[in-house]
Amino acid sequence: MKEPSSSTDPIGQNLIKLISNVCFSFFVLSVLIFTVIAITYQPPDPWLESSKALTRVFTEVENATFKTDNSVVKTGEDLILSPAMSPTASSLITEDVIEKYEEKIVNSSSLTVCDEASNSINCSDPRALLAIEKFNLRVFKSIVFLEYQTPVNGSKPNECDVSWRFRNKKEKSWRKYRDFRRFRLGVGENCSYKVTSALGWHSGVNARRFRSRNNFTRSSGSPRVSPPNRDEEINDTIPIMGSESAFRKGRYLYYSRGGDYCKSMNHYLWSFLCGLGEAQYLNRTFVMDLSICLAGSYNPSNKDEEGKDFRYYFDFEHLKETASIVEEGEFMKDWKKWDRTLKKKIPVRKVSTYKVTPMQLKKDKNTIIWRQFDVPEPENYWYRVCEGQAAKYVQRPWQALWKSKRLMNIVSEISGQMDWDFDAVHVVRGEKAQNKELWPHLDSDTAPDALLNKLKGIIQPWRNLYIATNEPFYNYFDRLRSNYKVHLLDDYKELWGNMSEWYNETKLLNNGNPVDFDGYMRVAVDTEVLYRAKTRVETFYNLTKDCKDGVNTC
Repeated sequence: MKEPSSSTDPIGQNLIKLISNVCFSFFVLSVLIFTVIAITYQPPDPWLESSKALTRVFTEVENATFKTDNSVVKTGEDLILSPAMSPTASSLITEDVIEKYEEKIVNSSSLTVCDEASNSINCSDPRALLAIEKFNLRVFKSIVFLEYQTPVNGSKPNECDVSWRFRNKKEKSWRKYRDFRRFRLGVGENCSYKVTSALGWHSGVNARRFRSRNNFTRSSGSPRVSPPNRDEEINDTIPIMGSESAFRKGRYLYYSRGGDYCKSMNHYLWSFLCGLGEAQYLNRTFVMDLSICLAGSYNPSNKDEEGKDFRYYFDFEHLKETASIVEEGEFMKDWKKWDRTLKKKIPVRKVSTYKVTPMQLKKDKNTIIWRQFDVPEPENYWYRVCEGQAAKYVQRPWQALWKSKRLMNIVSEISGQMDWDFDAVHVVRGEKAQNKELWPHLDSDTAPDALLNKLKGIIQPWRNLYIATNEPFYNYFDRLRSNYKVHLLDDYKELWGNMSEWYNETKLLNNGNPVDFDGYMRVAVDTEVLYRAKTRVETFYNLTKDCKDGVNTC
């Protein structure tokens, strides 16, 4: 006979059900809270956390820029390399790649027969390239080698010229640079080749890739000369808008010129990236004025200089690839053409104050949103659009902004001429050295004798020493030449002189008129060369106890 169930069974079952329901409710509530936070929360823009954070962005740059001079702002290639930009391991010339290549050569039946007693080298023999690759990896530790061209004959039977593409390990952008050098090779055991010596930067002229004749002109009757080496990868042409229908289907954000014009480059970029960030937030194309006014602080005359081209300083090609932009001239031409040919004008919303937030414009259907900055300063600064609550929604796209490839080519030229094996010291002088109230010891601490005594304990004698400085007198550092191979920016004037690649290319951008190598360009190049040094000595961290921002600011 079946015994009756215990009276406690229903109570236990009900208790289990109650606990299960409470746990499930708690789980559902947690998921809802997490979902709400994930949807609504935007991390604060690190560039806007405080006025101190803003100052830190503009003055503290990892690559040893001129921190206290507030002169060069951090750009995209100073930030962390994104996975999308990272190359695959197979695209690098590494020791493992060379070993596999060597095994393939050894097992090949098509090897050229060699004469160990002969002084002649077959440069097209794969073993010649193998020897050069091994040599480069051993000598140039700071370089990432990307690809080689087949070596060609040099000027002598035992010489080979070869070209390769590379980047510096300290540059986070994935731009390629090019070198071509001449190597002297000998034949070792088992017909293996070995490099006996190598010439300097750009010495392998037979491996140099010349530009086509169509791109090089000369006056009639003048002797033909070798055209300057040109970076064929730079494409900073202005994109054409296209058809009228394409223009009408687009959505644009247009900023009128405001009070940011002729301000410091840091101010300009802070505002420009605000506009570009708002365009991305609104899913619109940003109308961009390529004309820049360079502040007088960068010019010897101390006068503002209008008519500078954005492409002199920054990589327009990279900007086109990473952001939706249209050049202002092309945009205005198509806009006027539309209004002239069609009776119905294109829809435009004019916004007269920055207090109309990007969030309020998010659902606007007008073809053009035209922000106008006609009020007095500081109400007419572009960056005001990104202040306050907007900072949670509009993110400045720093990754879209790189330094000009033309300037970076000069950096590679200078570093390459020192075989990437140099140390550097940053010497801040100028107005700071004269201001004894804020920097009482700076002048004496950066005097030649004081510099020499300080550097003796940091840098080995007779090393290549690059001096990045705002000191205007070239011979000021002659005292250091007794212990070091001193290099200054002005030692490389030919890289922007009237026979240089930089001169010819910027001249084309400027409608055939020469472009001055101005103060901002000088500091940008100085900064990047300094960053590539093996040992870096800073003014306010190594040379003087004065505070970088003046007395009592340490």
